[in-house]
Amino acid sequence: MMKQIFCTTAILCGALLAKAQHNNNPGSNHGNKFEQLGTMIQDPNMYRSASGAPGPKYWQQRADYDITAELNDEKQILKGSEIITYFNNSPDPLTYLWLQLDENEHDPKSDNNSFDESKLGERTNMRQLSNLMPKNLDLGVKIVTVTDAATGKAIPYTINQTMMRIDLPKTLQPGEKFRFKVEWWYNISDRMTVGGRGGYEFFKEDGNYLYTMTQWYPRLAVYSDFQGWQNKQFTGRGEFALTFGNFKVKMTVPADHVIGATGECQNYKEVLSPAQFQRWQKAQSSNDIVEVVTLDEAKNAMKSKASGKKTWVYQADNVRDFAWVSSRRIVWDAMATPIEGKKVMAMSYYGPEAYPLYRKYSTKAVAHTLKVYSKHTIPYPYPVAISVEASNGMEYPMICFNYGRAEKDGTYSEATKYGAIGVIIHEVGHNFFPMIVNSDERQWTWMDEGLNTFCQFLAEQEWDNNYPSQRGPAYKIVDYMKLPKDQLEPIMTNSENIINFGPNAYSKPATALNVLRETVMGRELFDFAFREYARRWAFKHPTPADLFRTMEDASAVDLDWFWRGWFFSTDAVDISLNDVKWFRLDTKSPAVENKYAQAEAEKSMNHISRERNKKEGIKFAVDQDTSLLDFYNKWDRYAVSPAEKEEYNKMLASLTPEERKIYDGKVNFYELSLSNVGGLVMPVIVEWTYTDGTKEVDRISAYIWRKNENNITKVFAKEKQVASIKIDPYRETADIDESNNVWPRSATPSKFELFKMQMAPRGASTGGNPMQKAQQGK
Repeated sequence: MMKQIFCTTAILCGALLAKAQHNNNPGSNHGNKFEQLGTMIQDPNMYRSASGAPGPKYWQQRADYDITAELNDEKQILKGSEIITYFNNSPDPLTYLWLQLDENEHDPKSDNNSFDESKLGERTNMRQLSNLMPKNLDLGVKIVTVTDAATGKAIPYTINQTMMRIDLPKTLQPGEKFRFKVEWWYNISDRMTVGGRGGYEFFKEDGNYLYTMTQWYPRLAVYSDFQGWQNKQFTGRGEFALTFGNFKVKMTVPADHVIGATGECQNYKEVLSPAQFQRWQKAQSSNDIVEVVTLDEAKNAMKSKASGKKTWVYQADNVRDFAWVSSRRIVWDAMATPIEGKKVMAMSYYGPEAYPLYRKYSTKAVAHTLKVYSKHTIPYPYPVAISVEASNGMEYPMICFNYGRAEKDGTYSEATKYGAIGVIIHEVGHNFFPMIVNSDERQWTWMDEGLNTFCQFLAEQEWDNNYPSQRGPAYKIVDYMKLPKDQLEPIMTNSENIINFGPNAYSKPATALNVLRETVMGRELFDFAFREYARRWAFKHPTPADLFRTMEDASAVDLDWFWRGWFFSTDAVDISLNDVKWFRLDTKSPAVENKYAQAEAEKSMNHISRERNKKEGIKFAVDQDTSLLDFYNKWDRYAVSPAEKEEYNKMLASLTPEERKIYDGKVNFYELSLSNVGGLVMPVIVEWTYTDGTKEVDRISAYIWRKNENNITKVFAKEKQVASIKIDPYRETADIDESNNVWPRSATPSKFELFKMQMAPRGASTGGNPMQKAQQGK
């Protein structure tokens, strides 16, 4: 069952299986959306319990690294060697190991450089044409040797694009470990032109480089209980499944370079100046930001370019990866941040062009992120968290690369400010998902990007109550969910097969979790269950089923219908309020009912001919000849007789107080008819506006749809008379058509604007710059 459901040739390849599994009772209006997930997720076993927790025989592999690397700043080359110790904690004997060579994504011969469609339009720019030309770049990892660390003997290996298999000298039995050595080098790519997560950025104005060294060493792929080797090729989109281990890394760089990296530096005293080391020690106990390397020092280094080399030594324990930044054009600041009784060093590294933004916001945004995420998941366990400005957005354990540069005059737009804060929160937040809660990003991008984007929304909203969050609020996903079905795919789709990657892998799952927290479960139940998921799977490898099961197990809320709709289908929310009927009880009161009958009779006689005859002054026969009048012309048929009054009083005396209130005509009954146009069942949230101007909201569980998934009716008793009704008044369910949510129907005006689209570099100041205009006196 595991392979049927979770391998990439099944459910993760697209919507077909999800659609087939979605309908348990085809052709019926019930018995589909509320059925349990069943075979849509893998069966529980001794490795993964039915509760969503790791099973009693859960295991995972481990890989320790001892790496030595040297950066050539003249030729932009990285050379390295590593000794890897691989621990086989699985119950399986292994005859080979798989390593990832992610730099090979830049090799022109790799499939990812040719398997996307391309076409020419009537207007084409030079960059588009350049991308179509053959590439002569010498990029990709060059393996020098692979040897047994104990014997020095060569080990056979095979490279398949971004994956390398090494064939073990002998079978690695359960419980055994194996040490081997790999030597390699590669030409560092210009990530500003070639793209990718790592590489260099060249600053022509001062002739210096900024190196962001990521996916830079051959690293072990994951071998797991649910799929064996995760050796799916890296194409540049689906990110990484990685094994935890301990790292010791020595990096030799130009003497005036500053390095920030995963883990803790072991030799700051040797590589920093005495003044810098003193500032570093001061930062250890400071509750405000301390510049360890100042702006003036960075600017001086940019000009002087000292000769010689230095080796920085870092150590990181129980991490799944290692990344670093190196440059002479770096300001470095730090601040001690308490996280539940433990000191964490929040730090930032950035160039002069980012100083106005990053000096003010970056490190404080790092600290804020750690505090908010720790509250909603687990306490941050690592000693360091770093934000690097690199006109980028990418995450690694304890270090991430972000964007946010000011104008040359030091000003910046509001869009740049919030973009920088948002990306820092997001990338620092990735320390929790997937660096600690270590899901398989290459299979299920949403498990790290979606969960992290949800937590990013929580952190943004705790930063500023007016924070302009772009992902999280339900109404923000509407434009995506209303797209034609051939442009959509379920969240449970492999990352390489997604068309609208951002909405599918980031926005929709983040929105779903926010809806789950605010609308379906409530904050208390959701927060407890979400923390339990993080606690259970910290430093382990969870699957979607583990998340789904834990959220239910820890809350006692059956959510299979929710996972089905939001994660396994392309249905949208569109609940239509089709009809409203207003009922009032027959009070049996002659005074009330007779007046009602009189009004109805008058209404039935009020036709157009009658009105026009009166207006024309027609002389009616009974007025001209009064002898035509009799008892019935004078009789008040709606007057209350003594007998009727006596009978009514007897009936009143027999009523309870609650019944009396109803018979007094003080309760109105409204029957609402609703239809599920979009297909995605959701709670029904009804806002009543009464004739006296007051409002009231009723919330009905999504289970109201369980016996008829297409159409429902619901009667509400209200003491006040209703003037209007609105479904989903707070826009919390992502309803894609709000025009059918109101009664009586009302037209909503729309606006349009002519504009010319402009493209700006990532991280550049966008959205207008009122700060600059104010300084210029405009």
